[in-house]
Amino acid sequence: MNWLAALQQLTDHNEAGVLITVAAVRGHTPREAGAKMVVSAECTWDSVGGGNLEATAVARARALLRRSLQTPELLTLRLTDSAHNEHGRQCCGGEVTLLLEPLATVRPHIAIFGVGHVGLELALILSRLPVHLHLTDSRPAQLAPGRLAGLAAGAATVHLHPSPIPELTLPELPAGSHVVIMTHDHAEDAALCDAALRRTDLGFIGLIGSSVKWIRFREQLKAVGHTGADLERITTPIGLPGIRGKTPAVIAISVAAQLVQLLEARFVPAPQTPTPQRIS
Repeated sequence: MNWLAALQQLTDHNEAGVLITVAAVRGHTPREAGAKMVVSAECTWDSVGGGNLEATAVARARALLRRSLQTPELLTLRLTDSAHNEHGRQCCGGEVTLLLEPLATVRPHIAIFGVGHVGLELALILSRLPVHLHLTDSRPAQLAPGRLAGLAAGAATVHLHPSPIPELTLPELPAGSHVVIMTHDHAEDAALCDAALRRTDLGFIGLIGSSVKWIRFREQLKAVGHTGADLERITTPIGLPGIRGKTPAVIAISVAAQLVQLLEARFVPAPQTPTPQRIS
């Protein structure tokens, strides 16, 4: 499998990786500028030159993966007898600069339960992002192809989960999924809150509604065994504070912005230019 096919495989399997490119060469080097390889936590595909050069680059790429860094790096290595090496000598006589780019192959999963007026507006916004977007509704008409046609042009991978019992969809979601509960039925909302709290591996759990609704839900959830600490895992109301509009589009924009803040918080902010590293 070449590096390009590896990109697709990592994307399909939601697995992190780093693309390594020979950005510049000077003198005699094992590969030309533009050569590429892909590195994951366990595998590599293609080559940027083998030997100490490649082993050093792979080790640095995996260090980036372990720290979940998203900042590109430049790594320059000299291929001479006197150059520092940890993985055997390479004495081609040249110098290679590599660009290490963490890949956006791991896409977060966001599940919207209830694709009514607000849910559809939220789905339309989120469909523009590189995410896995899960849509669940107990009403088949809400997930009709014609109604969701606007989602097709976006970057998201959309997964439909029509179910008369929406909470049965929750076990299908990957660990770390973010859940937004906004169905047409408060009984469904309550059942979804209960099911979400029974999973300890979910990310954000958001519930649309008023403070009165949450007071009632808290008592119901306590009655079925959830503790105060459990209930703290649910965010309600949802959306950015200070936005008071109640139209579906305004609510959706507010909730989408909250989710984007959450997604961005996972990563270390990247500088404007790649960080150079030189190993001589």
